Amino acid sequence: MKKSLLMVGAVLTFTLTAGRLIAQTTPTDTAKKITATTTTTNTATEGAGDVVGALGSNADYSTALAAVKAAGLDATLKTGGPYTIFAPNNIAFSNLPAGKLDSLMKDPAALGTLLKGHVVNGKYAKADIVKALTAGKGKATLTTLDGQTLTMSLVGSKVQLANATGGSAQITLFDLIGANGVVDGINGILVPAKK
Repeated sequence: MKKSLLMVGAVLTFTLTAGRLIAQTTPTDTAKKITATTTTTNTATEGAGDVVGALGSNADYSTALAAVKAAGLDATLKTGGPYTIFAPNNIAFSNLPAGKLDSLMKDPAALGTLLKGHVVNGKYAKADIVKALTAGKGKATLTTLDGQTLTMSLVGSKVQLANATGGSAQITLFDLIGANGVVDGINGILVPAKK
């Protein structure tokens, strides 16, 4: 009896988590009306080469691509892996204080530190995120390239990332696929803890 109840509970949890995630990327009339504020897209880009090529395949992430190159992180991300880049979109970069992006682009070390807080080892495409959140009962912990912790959680029907400093962003784009990883777009910049 207890085993049956546990099984029913596990199936129910999985169904609710998967349903929320599917709802996040299923277009509806309401979602179409609010596309100016929230764009939820599921895009698969096959044959983009590496994960840096996948990042470059979507114009909404051109600032992130330029930042990866300015920091010299592209050489690392083109080899090895798999990697997942939680890439801030262009709007997220434009919301930085005036002059901040320009100063970061001129400081590869500081820019590299910021960007490494958005990259994790392992592949977290949408299906992998669903599995991780289901296994963690709505939460999953990831480790960035520089050893910091990102917590992924389901907030309503949205997947949210938060770092140790309290910064958070929602995943707004899934599955830009490269040969050695995946890019998932986010709507904010996760500022890392100072070392």
